[in-house]
Amino acid sequence: MRIYLVGGAVRDTLLGHGSVDRDFVVVGATPDEMRAQGYRPVGKDFPVFLHPSTQEEYALARTERKTGRGYHGFAFQADPSVTLEQDLERRDLTINAMAMDADGAIVDPFGGQRDVAARVLRHVSPAFAEDPVRVLRVARFAARYAPLGFRIAEETLALMRGMVDAGEVDHLVAERVWTETRKALAEPAPSAFVRALRACGALRVIFPEVDALYGVPQRAEYHPEVDTGAHIELVLDAAASLAPGDDLVGWCALVHDLGKALTPVDDLPRHVMHEHRGVEPVRAINARLKVPVEHAALAELVCRFHLDAHRALELRPSTVLELLERLDAFRKPARLATFLLACEADKRGRLGLADAPYPQADYLRAAHAAARAIDAAAFVAAGITGPKIGEAMRAARVEAIARVKQKLRAEG
Repeated sequence: MRIYLVGGAVRDTLLGHGSVDRDFVVVGATPDEMRAQGYRPVGKDFPVFLHPSTQEEYALARTERKTGRGYHGFAFQADPSVTLEQDLERRDLTINAMAMDADGAIVDPFGGQRDVAARVLRHVSPAFAEDPVRVLRVARFAARYAPLGFRIAEETLALMRGMVDAGEVDHLVAERVWTETRKALAEPAPSAFVRALRACGALRVIFPEVDALYGVPQRAEYHPEVDTGAHIELVLDAAASLAPGDDLVGWCALVHDLGKALTPVDDLPRHVMHEHRGVEPVRAINARLKVPVEHAALAELVCRFHLDAHRALELRPSTVLELLERLDAFRKPARLATFLLACEADKRGRLGLADAPYPQADYLRAAHAAARAIDAAAFVAAGITGPKIGEAMRAARVEAIARVKQKLRAEG
């Protein structure tokens, strides 16, 4: 039995990063031998075990063979005859196909160290094309490593295009698409995820609503980048900067402007009512990908009300209260924070405006705090009963918001 550290932990070591997850491959062992040493089996499709002390994953070296379309169309072989090189060969990228032995020596049969140094994402073998999830994974790695200068190798991009053309990507299940997308949105440069998918043609298959934004013009005085697709990329990276690792803000950023693809051609480059038109495509993409409830809800709210946030300082106090109520911000105050981060990302996600101030967020936070401080107890003590309590509270909240606005004007 020989044990090797594999995959991301080796890659991250070469990049000088710490690695949270450590995975191991075991060569020359059987499941019975693993159990005899106290390892606990957890793998469903192939033998994976948890270490009795560290609970880290140890997988028996395996090969795989394509048996059908999609992610589940594989047959696996794991027995003591499978070599380390055979196991590494089935992996997606060369930078993920390295191993390290107990003495720290690196086993690198496919040039992973070379590609780490050259900052290249390159597939290991033609078998890459057998698993459509790898299209998403490469795009996700692009989102992670674009700030370090990584690029996708041309031959890998060509292979990804061939997979799209062959219809392999059509067989991706919603859960896998969402899992990889969610991870990508938490990376430092999620725009690279979208660009990679678009470069290979997968964006129009997986996210047709987003792909449709490219080539749609906007008014240059508000959007110097003009192209709506370019705007979405800028907003994604602004969201990643404002809320690092927050895929909820990232999802809202990705889909907030879907309505612009539905603007009548005669109206371009103006997008009147795009926040209303966008609600249905947001609902459609949320349903298709089985997006979690809160992600779906916030994405729809950001789409519908981001313009209200942008013009918050111009709104009547009663309209500001309505916005807070529509966000359910009094029962779920965390929603307001997420909503404002996504709206600020939208404001900053414009060419040359990455550092633009967003006083609207401070105002809405202060308005929310003032309105939330209004307590029903005072009205009950004053003898108000029934529905009139709610009416009195609402009136008092409007007055509290008005005072916040007056104070801001006096200070500004």
